[in-house]
Amino acid sequence: MLLRFVSLLVLAVFSGLSAQAQPLNSLSAQEKKDGWSLLFNGRDVSGWHTYGGKGVGSAWRVEQGALHLSVPNRAGNKAVNGGDLVTDAAFSGDFEFKADWKVDRLTNSGIFFFVQESPANKNIYDTGLELQVLDDAIYEGASENKHRAGDFFSVANARVRELNPVGSWNQVVVQLKKNKLLITMNGFTIHEHDLNSADWKQRVAGSKLKDAPISKGQFNGRIGLQDWGSPVWFRNIKFRRL
Repeated sequence: MLLRFVSLLVLAVFSGLSAQAQPLNSLSAQEKKDGWSLLFNGRDVSGWHTYGGKGVGSAWRVEQGALHLSVPNRAGNKAVNGGDLVTDAAFSGDFEFKADWKVDRLTNSGIFFFVQESPANKNIYDTGLELQVLDDAIYEGASENKHRAGDFFSVANARVRELNPVGSWNQVVVQLKKNKLLITMNGFTIHEHDLNSADWKQRVAGSKLKDAPISKGQFNGRIGLQDWGSPVWFRNIKFRRL
């Protein structure tokens, strides 16, 4: 009886280790079945380019399975040979997105959605809805604003702030379904918005995106990663249509 118990315990441990051993930037059998695809393959920058340009700046490096903006912290608002990145593909309709992100001390960055890349939109932040990715110590002592990690920049505060320590990985999941935008961070729901509601329209009208395509109800476009002159890491960037 004891031997059987020990055998079952060992099997459970190895099963748990096996479940945790899924390689970075890969899709499980279930994810493939559910229609997920990788936006970052963990080996190179295929599928991405500099916003408004071509190719990817050399400051964006693939290191240990992560896409890393390798720059000195706060090297101006843009890194030399960096630049904001966007997906080659543009997306429309309902979707789900997930990614892991990590920051250094005083890092400022973001993930953009609904980016309309065109000469009319000089900067990525003129067009994309930005989910803040940063070290909140930047705003330590400041009055509450919409610029902290998990906030939609200038549009909406995160409902709760449950971030892992600087240098640790955080996971964000973004879902757009039937005009409902749902965001979770590290398993906590931080945003729920009805994109047809008066509340959302008021928020956008009072934000820096008041003239952006989303203010006109255009919820489609590219996904972007921000270069704001400080180190940031992304991995396990995945997307599926719903």
